[in-house]
Amino acid sequence: MRFFIKQIQALKRAARLILYRSVERDVVARFHKLYYHGRQRGLSWGDTYWLGTQVLKCPLDLWLYQELIQDYRPDLVIETGTYMGGSAKFIASIFDLVGHGEIVSIDINPREGRPDHDRITYVTGSSVDPDIVELVREMAKGKPKVMVILDSNHEKSHVDAEIAVFKDLIQPGGYLVVEDTHLNGNPIRDEFGPGPMEAVEEFLRSTNEFETDPAGTKFFMTFNPHGLLKRIG
Repeated sequence: MRFFIKQIQALKRAARLILYRSVERDVVARFHKLYYHGRQRGLSWGDTYWLGTQVLKCPLDLWLYQELIQDYRPDLVIETGTYMGGSAKFIASIFDLVGHGEIVSIDINPREGRPDHDRITYVTGSSVDPDIVELVREMAKGKPKVMVILDSNHEKSHVDAEIAVFKDLIQPGGYLVVEDTHLNGNPIRDEFGPGPMEAVEEFLRSTNEFETDPAGTKFFMTFNPHGLLKRIG
């Protein structure tokens, strides 16, 4: 009888845990939608600045980048998608604090007013153009610790191509961040169609050299769920 009582108690604990996680996911998804769509009212991530420069990211994701830079100490961050240069400026500022690292930021559109910084190099062109890829590969030579952040065109085919050309620059222990995996109903913008999340899922099915790092969701709210990938082999 005691055995059956213990089994029943274990089942109850498991049921409570399942219910808690379900409620947790629902709360996170609801807040995520509230936060994301707040931009339409001039709030949240549409009204976020780093030292006076607009940065279109969730602050919790920026905080995670600060932790990764402190712990991993990359020699080079490759960022695709620059816009006004807010995230490049943020990363360069953290590099200043730790005294190491530089960032190359790639965008198809040149823009006036992007922040100047000794640790930032802007490159104009498509992130998957062979000439641009070769240029960035040259910049990465001699830099054993490379971190890649993909935040340009979010269509799946483009993200697939970016992963293919940059993944080999990342050494074991390094990071590939696929941003905006929250698109296509994960949990926002159901109508978007296959995008970053689907690219990540397909990529992970094709390789055993990368895995999702759970640290990417440790703050619950992130624009990049399951998008923090760590090279393990």
